[in-house]
Amino acid sequence: MNKTLKHIILTLFAGFMLVNCDNFVEEVEVVDPVAEDSDDFEPVDFLTGVYGMHTDFSYAFSYLGMTDMISDNSDKGSSPTDTGTDKRELDNLNHTTSSVSVRAMWTQWYKTIGRARQAIELTELYEGPTSAPKERIIAEAKFLRALNYFWLVRSFGDVPIQSVDLVERAPVEEVYAYIEQDLTEAIADLPLKNDYASSDIGRATKGSAQGLLAKVYLYQGKWQQAADMANNLITSNQYDLEPDYATIWRESTENGPESVFEIQARGEIPQHGVQQYSQTQGARGPSGWGWGFNSPSQNLEDAFNAEGDAIRRDATIIFAGETLWDGRVVSTSVENPRYSEKAYSSANAGQSDGDKNIRVLRFAEILLIRAEALNELGQSAAALTPLNRVRSRVNLPAITTTDQAQLRRAIWKERRLELAMEHDRWFDLIRTGQAKEAMAADGKTFIEGKHELFPIPNDQLVQTPSMRQNPGW
Repeated sequence: MNKTLKHIILTLFAGFMLVNCDNFVEEVEVVDPVAEDSDDFEPVDFLTGVYGMHTDFSYAFSYLGMTDMISDNSDKGSSPTDTGTDKRELDNLNHTTSSVSVRAMWTQWYKTIGRARQAIELTELYEGPTSAPKERIIAEAKFLRALNYFWLVRSFGDVPIQSVDLVERAPVEEVYAYIEQDLTEAIADLPLKNDYASSDIGRATKGSAQGLLAKVYLYQGKWQQAADMANNLITSNQYDLEPDYATIWRESTENGPESVFEIQARGEIPQHGVQQYSQTQGARGPSGWGWGFNSPSQNLEDAFNAEGDAIRRDATIIFAGETLWDGRVVSTSVENPRYSEKAYSSANAGQSDGDKNIRVLRFAEILLIRAEALNELGQSAAALTPLNRVRSRVNLPAITTTDQAQLRRAIWKERRLELAMEHDRWFDLIRTGQAKEAMAADGKTFIEGKHELFPIPNDQLVQTPSMRQNPGW
C-alpha cells in the first residue's frame, strides 16, 4: 500500500474517532491503519465492508418494525406479552422519539453511508494494482450510498447530506438530487448483470442502479423519467419474471432472472449472512423455529382473498397447520395464525446465522413502476401491458379498464399484493396518500402532519441540538 494512502487512512481514522456526532460516521474497519504489512488490502476490500453493513441484525428486527409491522400488511406477532422493545408501539402507531428501532435504522443507514463514502475516497487515492476496475468499485459504492439515502429520505424527509453538513438537514429535493447523481454516475460505470463473473454474482449492476433510479423517480412523481428508466431495464434483456411466483424466495432462485438487487446472505459461521432475519420471523411455539414477529395480518389475507389471489397469498403467508413446500409441518398450536413465508429458510430455519438473501428490487416491481408511471402520463392503455404481465404469472384475469383513476387504484393494489412483506408497503401508503384511510381500516389512527415521517431520534438531537425535529414530534 502506498505511503500517501496509508497516511490518509490514518488521518481519516483519527478524525472519525474525534467526531462527536458518531451516528454519521463509521471508522475504517477493513484496514488496520497502523499496520506495516497492509499491502494485501485493495479497494474491493473497502467495498466489502459497505456490503457487509446490510447483514446487521438491524435488518432482522428494527427494519421490520419500520417497514412492515407499522403498516396494515403485518402485526407485531410473537407472544402478546413480548413487546419486541418498541415493535408494539410501531404496530399501534404509538412510536416516539425514543423508539429504539427508529434510532437503530437512522444510525445504521448513516454508518453505511459513511463507510461508502470512505470506500469511494480511498479507492480514488489508491495507486496499486487492483483485482477489479476502480471505476466499478466506486460505482458500486455510489449505488449503496444512494440506496441508504433513499431509505433515509423516505423515512425522515429532510436529512443531512453527510458530505455537505453533519447537522443541517438538506431539503428532500436536494437529497433526491444527490441520490439521482450517484445513481446516474453508477449506471455509467457498472457492468450488466450478465457481464459479471460467477464469483461476483450479487454485486450491484447497471440494472440495479437503473431499477433504483426508476423507483426514486416514482417516489418523486417524475413520471416520464420513471417510465423511461424502467423501460431501459425492461428492454436490456437481462431480467425476466420467475415462472413460479412461489419459488422467488427460495435458495434455488437467489440472484436469478428476476433479481435486480438483493442483500447477499450465503455464508458459513463465522461469516454469517443477514443476522437472524429468518429466525425473528419464524413460527413460534410447538414445531416452531423462531420468535414469531412480523406476522402477516388478517387485513392482508383478506386483501388476497378479495382478489382471488391464492397463488401469491399462499407463497407469502405460512398458515398454522399447513405443510410447507419442503415437507415441514407447522403445528396448529403455534402462537400466531400466520407467518411470513418470504422470510422462511428451508435449510437454515431457526439458526441465528442466516442464509436468506433479502430481495430489495425485483423485475416485477420494475414492471409495476412502468405501469404506474405510464398511467399517470395519461397512457393508460400502454400501462396495461406491464401490469398484466405481472398478473398473468399468478393466473389472475387481465385488467382492461383505461379509466385513469380506476387503473391507478388497481396498480396500487397490485403493488400491495405482489410486494407484500417485502418492506415497501408503509412507504407506498405515504407516497400515494392512502395511509389515513388504510390505517383506519386496520383499526389504527394515522395523524396527518405527523405520521408521514418518523421522528429524528432523541439521542441524535441530544448530540446535535440545533438539528430540527420533524413536525408533530
